[in-house]
Amino acid sequence: MNEKLYYTADEIGQMIGVGRTKSYRIVRQLNTELEAKGYLTVGGKVPKEFFNEKYFGGSHPKEGIA
Repeated sequence: MNEKLYYTADEIGQMIGVGRTKSYRIVRQLNTELEAKGYLTVGGKVPKEFFNEKYFGGSHPKEGIA
């Protein structure tokens, strides 16, 4: 099982077409939301499922993106 569970800030920036600074702000915001719910987080990364739910309504529109 080698499938990644997280998107990095750089991957998020590429997916939604924003710069590095903005993508890190998005990751921090999402991680803050997860922490408020009692989850542990990883700096600079966000779980794929959570990101896809927040930005794409649950599934990524381009399934080929890792």
